[in-house]
Amino acid sequence: MSETPEQRSHTMRAVRSRDTGPEMIVRRFLHAAGLRYRLHDRRLPGVPDLVFPSRRVALFVHGCFWHQHPGCEAAARPKSRPDYWNRKLDGNVARDARHLAELAAAGWTALVVWECETRDPQRLAALAARIREKGRT
Repeated sequence: MSETPEQRSHTMRAVRSRDTGPEMIVRRFLHAAGLRYRLHDRRLPGVPDLVFPSRRVALFVHGCFWHQHPGCEAAARPKSRPDYWNRKLDGNVARDARHLAELAAAGWTALVVWECETRDPQRLAALAARIREKGRT
């Protein structure tokens, strides 16, 4: 059963861009691992979710649907209004690629954690190790 426009509008209003569930999982894990970070630095391209300034690491926690995680079931596109969703989601992917390139050009390491990866403690531990490789706290 499809939603009415009012129901869809209500659902879309509830979608958050920061302090999301997956972002909070990553933040808690990295903090417990002893890593300290800044949140949502607007001076950097794409406004990364977490920033490790002394390590020059910018971390994005991407939702699998909104950022179209390749090969992930959660990235399935809606069947309703395909023109709208294709334009919207393709635009998100292009914008993400542009932001990652801008960060790399500025000498930053940009990392992406996908929503589905936040459920795997081994992946989060590997992420913490990768961030630690980049220098001091």
